Amino acid sequence: MPQSEFPTRREFLQRSAVGVAGGATAFAASGLCEAGAAERPSPLAAKPPHFAARAKAVIFLMMEGGPSQIDTFDPKPKLEQLDGQVFKRENVKTSQVSGTRHFVKSPFKFKHHGESGIAVSELFSETAKHVDDLAILRSGYGDSDNHPAAVFQYTTGFPVQGNPSIGSWVIYGLGSENVSLPPYVVLRDGKPFGGTTSWGNGFLPALYQGMQFRGGDHPVLNLKPPAGVTEPQQQASLDLLLKLNRRHLADRAEFTDFAARIASYELADRMQREIPEAIDIHRETAATQRLYGLEEDKTKTFGRRCLLARRLIERGVRYVQIWSGGWDSHDDVLGGHRNSTAQVDRPIAGLLADLKQRGMLDDTLVVWGGEFGRTADTTEAAFKKKKPGRDHNPKATLMWFAGGGVRAGQTIGATDEVGDAAAEDRYHLNDIHATLLYLLGLDQEKLSVYHGGRQKQLTNVGGKIIHQMIG
Repeated sequence: MPQSEFPTRREFLQRSAVGVAGGATAFAASGLCEAGAAERPSPLAAKPPHFAARAKAVIFLMMEGGPSQIDTFDPKPKLEQLDGQVFKRENVKTSQVSGTRHFVKSPFKFKHHGESGIAVSELFSETAKHVDDLAILRSGYGDSDNHPAAVFQYTTGFPVQGNPSIGSWVIYGLGSENVSLPPYVVLRDGKPFGGTTSWGNGFLPALYQGMQFRGGDHPVLNLKPPAGVTEPQQQASLDLLLKLNRRHLADRAEFTDFAARIASYELADRMQREIPEAIDIHRETAATQRLYGLEEDKTKTFGRRCLLARRLIERGVRYVQIWSGGWDSHDDVLGGHRNSTAQVDRPIAGLLADLKQRGMLDDTLVVWGGEFGRTADTTEAAFKKKKPGRDHNPKATLMWFAGGGVRAGQTIGATDEVGDAAAEDRYHLNDIHATLLYLLGLDQEKLSVYHGGRQKQLTNVGGKIIHQMIG
């Protein structure tokens, strides 16, 4: 049957009395299971890892725009001495750092926290209370100082479009523990730099792509069938769809696409029943909602996302990607980063505390970071305005990890004395991705797909495991 003969999901929900879901239910109950189509295991069903896993799920906190390592988790006292002096770079290859530039000290104070004594900026005063649960990687690096390319590499392993996102690889490798909910959820309004490639399936089947939930009380659309539909009308639609499915499948049993399409309808049916309860954060206690900062305007948006992520992971969702924008502080890093952290610090601390008190942090890997770090210097124009900022810097990409088998309470690697570039125990994004897979029990070489004439992987088999990170 030509692609055009199949209605879209929206059309199905709006034009059919039963919507996408009911048709699949009729199909599953029709006896066609005996014909073999519905007996095939769901491609989203849980699969065993390649080896014993430390983590079974991931919450990835994506700080879009590039947070400054120097102003968050990598203090550089040397900049106090160099503040205002001209920074003379060698081998300048991009306009990002050309022209006369001046060193900029951090406008934020750092304090040592926890038994580990790790220094954290005042910006993350709440997250700092959990520093003993973190492994802070100070020596990461990528390859591009361009936002879209850097975001692509950060979330898919390659600085170009067309490759599966990390979440897609994880679902492809492990499936989901709850086939009634989408296995890979993205919590973001709108599109990031470069569009939805960051949670796309690339050359993997489409069912492995992330499903975007929107903000507010209705993050998923079309969960209910059209109003005014009676039970006889609904049953008539079910009967008709059942008859058409039988007729079509009987002559085309060798075509697996149809069975896959039915599987997606079945997922939509289950989602219509499961998602309303899963996303209802009002079921949480008032104390839990306060923990995430839902009572304050500045924290409630990101707080809702973090709380929703916990609820989804708790119900068997495998991978949740949470986005926060506004980190691109070319001018006024003081105001820009203060505003951005004010929105996320308390919710992140609440998420870590909540996961830990529920016993979920042990097997949930929490990852924090942005597509690149920022420079130790600023442009002359920004310096003269007395509101210096920082520009894009893929040579110093800071990330931290918590839970999921991570050896916490430590820093890994180091940047140079001004924080401009990873200098000790340098780790490329490929290494970070390989380590993430390893914690989930996935072998980067075995997790592959034949495409374009060769086997392809998330890390391009170029990653080395960061063993210091693993507990």
